Amino acid sequence: MDLEESNNISFADLGLCDELQKSLIDLGYEEPTPIQAVAIPSMIEGSDVLGQAATGTGKTAAFALPILQRLSLKNKKSNKPMALVLAPTRELAVQVSEATHRYGKFLNARVVPVYGGQAISRQLKSLSMGVDVVVGTPGRILDHLKRNSLSLNDLETVVLDEADEMLDMGFAEEIDAILAKLPPKCQVVLFSATLPDKIQGLISGYIKNPVRFQIKKDDLLKNTSPLVTEKAYIVQRSHKALALGRVLDVELPQASIVFCRTRDEVDHLTETLNGRGYRAEALHGGMTQEQRDKVVGRLRSNTAELIVATDVAARGLDIEQLTHVFNYDVPSSPEAYVHRIGRVGRAGKEGVAITFAEPREHRLLVAIERLTKKSIKIDKLPTLKDLRVKRMEAIESRMRTVLEESDFEQFQVVVDRLSEEFDIVEIALAAIQSFANTSNAVPDSDEELPDLMQKIPSKDSKGREPKGYGSQNTDRKTKSFSGGNDRGAVRLYINLGHNEGVRPKDLVGAIANEAGINSRDIGDIEIKGSFSLVEVPGVIANNIISALNKTTIKGYRLKAKVDQKSFSGKQDSDRTRSKRRR
Repeated sequence: MDLEESNNISFADLGLCDELQKSLIDLGYEEPTPIQAVAIPSMIEGSDVLGQAATGTGKTAAFALPILQRLSLKNKKSNKPMALVLAPTRELAVQVSEATHRYGKFLNARVVPVYGGQAISRQLKSLSMGVDVVVGTPGRILDHLKRNSLSLNDLETVVLDEADEMLDMGFAEEIDAILAKLPPKCQVVLFSATLPDKIQGLISGYIKNPVRFQIKKDDLLKNTSPLVTEKAYIVQRSHKALALGRVLDVELPQASIVFCRTRDEVDHLTETLNGRGYRAEALHGGMTQEQRDKVVGRLRSNTAELIVATDVAARGLDIEQLTHVFNYDVPSSPEAYVHRIGRVGRAGKEGVAITFAEPREHRLLVAIERLTKKSIKIDKLPTLKDLRVKRMEAIESRMRTVLEESDFEQFQVVVDRLSEEFDIVEIALAAIQSFANTSNAVPDSDEELPDLMQKIPSKDSKGREPKGYGSQNTDRKTKSFSGGNDRGAVRLYINLGHNEGVRPKDLVGAIANEAGINSRDIGDIEIKGSFSLVEVPGVIANNIISALNKTTIKGYRLKAKVDQKSFSGKQDSDRTRSKRRR
């Protein structure tokens, strides 16, 4: 079966056992996605699989269900795992573990997540009690293999989930070491958003005649984008928090994620929103896994209204009731934008994606439109009048619900008495006013916004935008250092190198986790004896430096700064101009 033939296929047609079908019905799964329709039977037959698919296509179920199907056929369980899933981050490892546990609940599947940041004693205890499926990050999996606390002797399937992300984070050596310990007949399954040559080279000795399939990016965008309403507001940075509050009041999201670039910004915005009466929760790399789990749990249980998060911390999150995604900052790359908004508009549900862009960031929106082949509407921020109209609509809606569902007999005596003194319309208006004052309808704010809507600079006769209208180059391999402005990349000098045992993955992990950026936005890395040079987007260089200067690698305190050699040409030019003035 290929992707073109995958329509109108049910889970029963894929040969899944009754227990798995029952779990899927309980979870509300109606029919398999294209990737599931192809991958599940291929894995059940025992074939190796090489699948190219992005987040949001249903790939977790695509590999978890056939693993559990194989478990259902076993007469006797072993204490050693029959399947291993490798994931790039602890968030994704936890997400995959939870999903696999839900799918296999009627099989009593024993699923254990293992990752850095969690007490290893707890993991040792779980593994010693017996396990069917282990889900973990490469570094911690290799640690357990070295401790002999994890055995791969009975392993039948290994899955590399988001393989390109694992390689970008520097896990190639760990993955190779793990694959080298696989039993001879172990099934190898790989899912990745992209399939660069380095992935092919890594797995060439382990994967055998794989079933290959691809969900093209264009097809994915075409299938999902109609379900997401995308719009943007052009706002001065100093007014963003105020603008976000106004939009939240008008949109009234059921549950939402607000994305920020750094953990400091996450903390600051969360505090600001809570101070204005919103139930906001922060989610970033500076929190323990237990804290993160509690935050997501509060959003799922409607205890919180929204999560303010960095990309890294939110990676892998799948929250069913999510209705809105807010980009408080324009994502650093168009691909990051697609991943962010892919969290809404799933499973046939509609969603809303709203971006707050500064005037100089309009080019980034254009780059996103080129990738998604869909225009982002530049909208006008809601006014107080819009807010009051929304308030009245919310009150009317709630009043209709009360009128349709309530029994008013006990209150009739109050109306009878009041009608002897007041007109019945006045009584109704007084009741609505009292209702409005005690309801959770949109607040009647008297805080008027200044003119936040910024005009987009017009192009000149040659199609060029005005001077000083910055844009960000998101190509990881760019060599155009820009002196720390918003164009291109800058090179950071970091005070640790080979002498301290620093490797590229250490630097990528520190920057991605501490500064809260996508690892793909990190450019070339050059490690010397006593220092390292790393390319990063100029627009967020200062935030990265601030985060790194609070961080350690291998016990050494980091000191980061912009590498001045990047600007020698600019400085020479400045000196020349200075001499001419004299």
